[in-house]
Order: sequence, then C-alpha cells, then structure tokens
Amino acid sequence: MKYLVLIAILVLAYVAWRNGRVREAAHRPPEPRRDSPALPQDMVRCPVCSVHLPKGEAFAGASGRLYCTHEHRAKGGN
Repeated sequence: MKYLVLIAILVLAYVAWRNGRVREAAHRPPEPRRDSPALPQDMVRCPVCSVHLPKGEAFAGASGRLYCTHEHRAKGGN
C-alpha cells in the first residue's frame, strides 16, 4: 500500500511540474528564428552598367536616379 501512495505522489508531482512548464512556455514570447531568410527588398538597375542591386545599397544622383557606385554616379552626369 505504501508503494501505491508513493507512486501516486510521484505522478501528482510530475503532473504539477509539467503543467507549470507548459503554462510558463505559453506566456513566454516566441524566440525569433535564427535561420529565417532576409525580407525581400526592392531592386533597382544602375543606368550606367545595368547591374541590379538592392535599393538600400544604391547611391542617388541629383536627378533621383540610382547608381551602384559613386564613380557611376559621376559618370552618369549627376
């Protein structure tokens, strides 16, 4: 009989511990994935060499055109 009581106490302790961990995980915000791909970016084409590059990496000329390098910006007349 004492083994049955001991097993019942162990089972109850395990269930309480497991419920606490599940409840804790539900309230914790999800961790961001480290292997997620980068978000898509708008691509632009350099009018001098026709290379496509992300808009954030392009250099703007005076007329608003976007170039791949400072040299191409100067060559483009801006």
